[in-house]
Amino acid sequence: MNRELFGVFGGIDAFERLRSSDDFDEVLAGPTLTVGIRDSDLGAPGWSAAYTGDEGCCLVWGEAYVPGDESNAARWLLERYAVDGREALTGLNGSYLAVVDAESSDDAFVATDPVRSRECFYTDDPGTRVFGTDAAAIGRTIAEPTLSRDGVLEFLHLGVILGEKTAVAELRRLPIDSLLTSASVESFDRFVYDPQSTAEFDPVDELAERLEGALRRRAALPGRAGVLLSAGYDSRILLSRVDAIDRSYTVGSLEAQEVRGARSVAAQYGTSHTAFPPDERYLRPDESKVRYSQGIKESLHIHHAGYTDEIEVDTMYHGLLCDTFFRGHFTASETVDVLDKRVPTGRLDPDPAPVEALLEKVGYSREASRALAERTSFDADPDAFVRDALADEFAARRDRAGSVQNALSCCGIANQPSMPFHTHLSDHFVTSFLAADRDLIDWHLLTPPADRTTDTFLRACNRIDDDILRHRPPDRPHDSTLLNEIEGFVRRKTPFLPSFEPPWPDREALFERHDFDRRLLGDLEHVHRLPARYKLRLTDLRGWLECWDSQARLQPWLRSPKRTAANTFG
Repeated sequence: MNRELFGVFGGIDAFERLRSSDDFDEVLAGPTLTVGIRDSDLGAPGWSAAYTGDEGCCLVWGEAYVPGDESNAARWLLERYAVDGREALTGLNGSYLAVVDAESSDDAFVATDPVRSRECFYTDDPGTRVFGTDAAAIGRTIAEPTLSRDGVLEFLHLGVILGEKTAVAELRRLPIDSLLTSASVESFDRFVYDPQSTAEFDPVDELAERLEGALRRRAALPGRAGVLLSAGYDSRILLSRVDAIDRSYTVGSLEAQEVRGARSVAAQYGTSHTAFPPDERYLRPDESKVRYSQGIKESLHIHHAGYTDEIEVDTMYHGLLCDTFFRGHFTASETVDVLDKRVPTGRLDPDPAPVEALLEKVGYSREASRALAERTSFDADPDAFVRDALADEFAARRDRAGSVQNALSCCGIANQPSMPFHTHLSDHFVTSFLAADRDLIDWHLLTPPADRTTDTFLRACNRIDDDILRHRPPDRPHDSTLLNEIEGFVRRKTPFLPSFEPPWPDREALFERHDFDRRLLGDLEHVHRLPARYKLRLTDLRGWLECWDSQARLQPWLRSPKRTAANTFG
């Protein structure tokens, strides 16, 4: 990977036994830990920062903003830590990991941001605790890795490994809103739901004000600026307020509704627009994509990966997770029957079933998972397995929310399957993550779920830019969620009436057109009839393990359907 954080709880000798200091731009050695960072933009405003002083050492990796005029987020954090202890982290804003090793304390730690928008992997296998941002690099320190049965099954059936697991039993990752010490994993309380009365907390006013502040913070990131632009709601708010953005990019054919809509939005704000055709680069899961899945989430979500060399910017903006934080993507909606089809109304379900609600949001297909189970030797009924796994994960997040609806959102955020999108971008560009702004996260926690809606979001956006809906998303011609759903259903069922097009290219057609069955799964012919998404998951898992397991300790499981792989893939 181009950017990396790697560290050990130990001295420089322990670090050098595992990695060379020459691999990193800077290595910081504190009283308790040693950590290295490789980042060509280290020290840029709003980005990664390192600091060593009499107080100890500190590293902030990723996007970070601090109060006041201090330009080095790491120095600010270490100095505040001397006064406020771990409470200093509440003043750090952005999408980051923070490493603190202070002379005045014996509890050096690595901390996530409140929503774990940056993964931190760790293992104790080498005899000292090792941590870092590249799962493959941490995996290489494990002498005898073994596959995690539950992790592999969750990945194959859901497209995401839940909680803190990975596909390898000895490799773990930090939970949401937590920190890692030399001997423990501890939780913070920065991400706990506390819904306020709308009489005291106006969701629209608050969101508009906080969006303005978050956009101002991100308006001065360095170099040429671009945005990954959809025809939907979320990315256009960036164009309306960040004047530095002069390039926009969309994956899709020139005649696609999504591309035509994005082009119109780009023209509205005077920004150039480039559409990348959905050729084999869109799906091809080579190391340029698979490495960023980290073996825990499918690379399918990294839509832009095959086109990275054609993106000519230094800083990239995106609207990822705006729908989750501002528009209630994971809340359970009430439905009505329309022509024997259940259509969401936009109102909250007063009594949601958590597992059923989560199953509707993740990439699970009962029929496809049963077909996959028939082709493997895992002794598990897929439906029972995924239901139990989701129930356990929901229970693990329940103490952060007083209501089922908020607990559903917390569970979804803690296991957001699309995060490889951000991971890949952040390895190639200075990347702004608007939805991870601390003020906007707090808005999400303070706003009742009934008010975290598209209507609230659009009313707030209109206060920032009253012309933001000049070009409506092609699949949302109405203000009403129910009317949009009904029109979409009627179009699908009515002959000669064109349907709304999906926003992303057709995976099945691309898989067949580019002969990926033979090219990617030629040794596993018995899986060729599975849906493309499931075959891509198989390829992701194989590719990720192969990219770091250089001593072939797990390769027989992957490569030979007549040997160990036969015991897995049938």
